[in-house]
Amino acid sequence: MTEPSADTDFIRAASTSYDAIAPAYSARHPDSLAGQPLELALLAAFAEQVRANSAAPVGDLGSGPGHVTARLHELGVPVFGVDVSPRMVALAREAHPGLRFHVGTMTDLDLPDETLGGVAALYSVIHVPTEHLTAVFAEFRRVLVPGGQVLLSFQTTETEELMHLTERFGEEVSLHYWFRTPEAVADHLREAGFRIQARLVREPAGDEKYRRGFVLAHRPG
Repeated sequence: MTEPSADTDFIRAASTSYDAIAPAYSARHPDSLAGQPLELALLAAFAEQVRANSAAPVGDLGSGPGHVTARLHELGVPVFGVDVSPRMVALAREAHPGLRFHVGTMTDLDLPDETLGGVAALYSVIHVPTEHLTAVFAEFRRVLVPGGQVLLSFQTTETEELMHLTERFGEEVSLHYWFRTPEAVADHLREAGFRIQARLVREPAGDEKYRRGFVLAHRPG
């Protein structure tokens, strides 16, 4: 375990690191939801609640290769992907030419207030330092319509842990991973003004090393 720097260079580090590994990552994980019935059920429940509340689109934040964006589109919600890595965005556009992807950061979304019906952030808030997490969730709340939905997923451990990787897929990277409990994530969401609907943990499957946590929440309204 190593400590990150005190500034907010985590955004630049994530962008640079995922640019470096984008081709290999996309080839290895073209659809990480395939064969994951629990995740697919949660995504379907999220999409159903979004449709029931608003016709506003969903933002898939940390969209990576674009497979979550594509599945949400198949579930009948208007959706677009946002990723901090320009190379990831380019690969997502190639893989899913009918969908919209653009470069951006969840810390400062380039969107007016109350324009999204939902925010999906699957395995992307893991790169946000704990001291920035409530502010990121407040940004989610700002862009969501009243009643707007949030679906989060993340690796989880019994207590908060921090891991730093300097190499992935043979490339030099600098990626910090914050592993948090669903209860801790829910607390940050509450601080940002959300109401929690569900928290869930599943055990590792296949070659996974960590349990997976999920939180569903909504903006009151």
